[in-house]
Amino acid sequence: MPGRNAMLLWSAPDPAPNPRRVRLFLAAKRLTVPERLLSLPAREHKSAEVLALNPRGQVPFLELDDGRIIAETVSICRYLDELHPEPPLLGSTPFERAETDMWLRRVETGLGTPVSLFWQHGHPLTARLVNQIPAMAEAARTQALAMLGWIDTQLDDRPWLAGNRFTLADITLLTTVDFAGWIGLAMPDDKVRLHNWHRRCTAHLTP
Repeated sequence: MPGRNAMLLWSAPDPAPNPRRVRLFLAAKRLTVPERLLSLPAREHKSAEVLALNPRGQVPFLELDDGRIIAETVSICRYLDELHPEPPLLGSTPFERAETDMWLRRVETGLGTPVSLFWQHGHPLTARLVNQIPAMAEAARTQALAMLGWIDTQLDDRPWLAGNRFTLADITLLTTVDFAGWIGLAMPDDKVRLHNWHRRCTAHLTP
């Protein structure tokens, strides 16, 4: 159990996108939360100790000082944002919160889902865990690249996904795009606006 008045973030090293998403959210908030890193290749997230805390056997999850658990990446970020609202990364008004949610859903479902399918069905590291279907991997590649192209068009007149506001949606896109590149789904060279956004986002999150 964490010590009194302490939180513990159960997490995993880069390039795992969801743990990295929470780390970047914390960095953007200038917050520090102790981390316990688990080895995903060694399946430490499926250990009895972890399953007793988070029955889904996934990271990240946040263990509060009283032993309560908050799992799921966006839920963790919402909790931390409620405790530390500045800078606002989920929106300060009803419209801003809805707009941020809109972009979170677009990135998670439109890009994150095909990237996850490509990882499961098209990468050698997951071959021992999944009965891979090569046609599924190729379909996922097509969907992911199409979504990257669409996002590129949406960045034509704005610096960030939600206009002039840097949000959790940008952090989500960054971690998804970087993980996609790591598994062999790099951003196409001709998506200039997306590449420019990536440079801005990386610079914004660099101390």
